[in-house]
Amino acid sequence: MKYGEKSIDEARLEIWDNSCRENDYEVNISLPEFTCLCPRSGYPDFATIIIKYIPRTKIVELKSLKLYLNAFRNSYVSHEEVTNIIYSELNRKLEPEFLEVTGDFNPRGNVKTVIRVCSETLPKMKRPE
Repeated sequence: MKYGEKSIDEARLEIWDNSCRENDYEVNISLPEFTCLCPRSGYPDFATIIIKYIPRTKIVELKSLKLYLNAFRNSYVSHEEVTNIIYSELNRKLEPEFLEVTGDFNPRGNVKTVIRVCSETLPKMKRPE
């Protein structure tokens, strides 16, 4: 196993104390090289993962976040599921004031998908009867 593969295989989100708690601020992170595998076809899916959060007492260490996201590259997971997994893990570990995770997936087969999970209430869809 090459050193990069080993780092990805051992990836764990590293959470730090927020040393700037006296200020309210927003953290914006963009990771444009995200990949996972389609659970139906096995074809690779490519996306930009965008994370926005307002920290309380904790922040995420960026290299650990990169490695954590790289660990999905061999996972058979839908766009919706992986975006929700990332959101849930960050929300659980950071307990932020606000969190939004967007999975902006590249078109494949003439279909483009953008998934957004947010701690603020999204408008409820009216379900067909």
